[in-house]
Amino acid sequence: MEKSEHLPPQLGPTAVDQSLDLNNRGLTPGDVRAVVAMLPLLPDLETLDISWNDFVGGTLRSITQQMHLVSKLKILRLGSCRLTTDDVRALGEALEAIPELEELSLSWNSRVGGNLPLILQKFQKGSRIHTLELVDCDLTSEDGTFVGDLLPMMQNLEVLDLSINRNIGASLNSIAQGLRSTSNLKVLKLHSCGLSQDSVRLLDAAFRYLCELKNLDLSCNKELGGGFEDSSAQLAALEHLEVLDLHQCSLTAADVASLTQVIPLLSRLQELDLSANRKMGSSSENLLSRLRFLPALRSLLVNGCALESETFTALAEASTYLPALEMVDLSWNKCVGGNLKLLLEMLKFLTALRVLRLSSCALVTEDVALLASVIQAGHLAKLQKLDLSYNDSICDAGWAIFCQNVGFLKELSELDISLRPSTSRDCGRWFRHLLHAVAKLSKITEIGLKRWILPTSQEEELEHFQQDHRGSIHFDLGEGQ
Repeated sequence: MEKSEHLPPQLGPTAVDQSLDLNNRGLTPGDVRAVVAMLPLLPDLETLDISWNDFVGGTLRSITQQMHLVSKLKILRLGSCRLTTDDVRALGEALEAIPELEELSLSWNSRVGGNLPLILQKFQKGSRIHTLELVDCDLTSEDGTFVGDLLPMMQNLEVLDLSINRNIGASLNSIAQGLRSTSNLKVLKLHSCGLSQDSVRLLDAAFRYLCELKNLDLSCNKELGGGFEDSSAQLAALEHLEVLDLHQCSLTAADVASLTQVIPLLSRLQELDLSANRKMGSSSENLLSRLRFLPALRSLLVNGCALESETFTALAEASTYLPALEMVDLSWNKCVGGNLKLLLEMLKFLTALRVLRLSSCALVTEDVALLASVIQAGHLAKLQKLDLSYNDSICDAGWAIFCQNVGFLKELSELDISLRPSTSRDCGRWFRHLLHAVAKLSKITEIGLKRWILPTSQEEELEHFQQDHRGSIHFDLGEGQ
């Protein structure tokens, strides 16, 4: 594809014959008029992205009136454009002129809510739409019912994202019925949609029709807790599922018991997020133990789950069977403190690990000393991000041992050892070890040191270090320094 010669110079070199990307360009009303004048000169245009431009709101009709001249358009992105009701109506009228449309993104436009039929009512059976994104559009229950009625017309649909529309939970019955006709669906996101216990039953009945589903996000639906107790059997039918996000769903002990029977059957699962479900702590031992049956698992997030020693032990033992694991987040689980040796035994087998988060885990000096020995032995050679923040019980000697060995993490790009907001401490002599170590790390760009207080001599050392390294590393000391 060659760059188009028709793009006004004030918009920069972003146009090509088949793609016009003006995402987050701060378009002015004059720029919008320039885009309108340009569209007739781009008959082969397939992608138009003008998302995150506030001044598009109220002017979209001038653009949609040219849509018949770009009838080959396949991708239209209008996220966060402050669309007005008139914009919404104009868009609905224009969609008939672009029958090849495959992707429509209207996320973060609140006026879409209550007006969705004005946009989508002319979709016909056999529509080519494969991606529909309506995140945070203030959709009403009636909009949800309309989506449910519309889904049978969209048999090519592969991605449906209705996240952050809390009113559509009341119309989930209609949506779940419609989902039975979308057998090609690969991504379903219902994050923060006001789902209830009954919603799980309704979705469970639809799952057996979604054999191609790879990504399921039901997170941040706090009323969902208790719903999996009797309604999770069909989840096992999602044999292609790769991503399952149930964080902050108020899962109960009964939910966990039910999911224990199902999740280990999802043999292709690559990402599992169960974080911020505090009732899991004492009831997830069997579930975490059975994660060993998920050999493809790459990301495991169980931060803020109030894990207990037994559940932590079960997880550590299971992880030796997860060679593909790249990301582990155990933050805000106090049981890790003083018991990190269990995890470190696991780390010897996790040669692919790239992200390790242990924030606010009540780690003690012995823990970081053991971590340093594992680093020195080369077991974390691929680690890119390490978060040890909010572990205020580690003494200066512990930080010194750690900093003397962090230089062995040659792939490290981010390190966070910040203190929690309620405390502050003077940096010890370990700070010099830290500077010496990171000088050897060619990929590091960010070091979190919030609420550590540097005396004048260390401030001067840091200043000289930054001069020598041309400020390539950002040391985040917070607002105080």
